[in-house]
Amino acid sequence: MSGEGAPQVVTDGTGLRAVLVAASWHTEIMDGLVAGARRAFERTGVTDVTEIRVPGSMELPVVASRAAQAGFDLVVALGVVVRGGTPHFEYVCQGVTAGLTDVAVRTGVPVGFGVLTVDTVEQARARAGLPGSSEDKGAEAVEAAVATVVALRAL
Repeated sequence: MSGEGAPQVVTDGTGLRAVLVAASWHTEIMDGLVAGARRAFERTGVTDVTEIRVPGSMELPVVASRAAQAGFDLVVALGVVVRGGTPHFEYVCQGVTAGLTDVAVRTGVPVGFGVLTVDTVEQARARAGLPGSSEDKGAEAVEAAVATVVALRAL
C-alpha cells in the first residue's frame, strides 16, 4: 500500500488563508478528494478557504501560481490523471508535478500535492477518501501544506 509509513500530521492552521484548486475530470473521485480536503481544513483550523475549479490537472499550476502571488499562505492542488494507451499520461503527470513544484520553490508558498497519478480508476477510488477508500489524499495534501507553513514560520 502506498500510504504505508505515512506520518500522522496534526497542525494548528488557525488564521491561515488557503486556496483549494481542484480539477474537474473524474467527478466521483474529485468530489472525494475535495471532501477530504474540506475535512482536513476543518481539523486544522483553517477557515479562510477559497475554492477554485479548473478544467483539468494541467491547469492546476497556473492557478496555484497566481494564488501564491496573491498572498495566500498555502495552496492545495487536487486532480486525478488515469493512465491511458498513449504517452499523454506521462506528459501530463510530469508537467503538473514540475509545475506545482516550481510554484512552491519559486514563491515560497507551500503547495499541497493532491494529484492522483494512477493506472486505473479503481486505484484512484482507493486513494480518494471515499467510503471504503484506504487513503484520503485530499486530506493528506491539506495536512502537508499546513504543516509546511508552520515549519517555514519557525525558520
